[in-house]
Amino acid sequence: MKVLKQVILFTALLLISFGGSAAMIEGKAPDFTLKSLKGENVKLSEHQGEVVMINFWASWCAPCREEMPILNSLYKKYRDAGFTLLAVNVEEDTKGAKKMIRDLRVTFPVLFDTSNEVSKKYDVQAMPSTVLVDRDGNMRYLHRGYLPGYEDEYHKQVRELVRE
Repeated sequence: MKVLKQVILFTALLLISFGGSAAMIEGKAPDFTLKSLKGENVKLSEHQGEVVMINFWASWCAPCREEMPILNSLYKKYRDAGFTLLAVNVEEDTKGAKKMIRDLRVTFPVLFDTSNEVSKKYDVQAMPSTVLVDRDGNMRYLHRGYLPGYEDEYHKQVRELVRE
């Protein structure tokens, strides 16, 4: 528990020192296949032609819990415009994640990266971490962490990408 608190504090300090939530990034989004909450395999490349938000999260992460309802409303607002959200849980044991998803009643796809292979491909260094991928499969924005107000930036970036 002490290590967890140190990680959260370190992440918060990093966010404060960088002064913002998003960084522009480039390159093809690494493809992956993960098991979903529904038990089916979901492959990122199957979403080519859509704007995809990949959100890496954990049930022990308070900012992740705070962000989930916001992501759910974002998903509902833009899904008919060619937007999807893939919430990638990074925990070995999925029980806590399944309970959190049930409690928060999210409607977007939830995937499980129990071996952390995908989070390593995306160099996840903070919880939550969010990558926005354009319709061509290119990474465009990276958000490390979450603080209230970041949702304004999410809306702006998703609107921009679905209009392209």
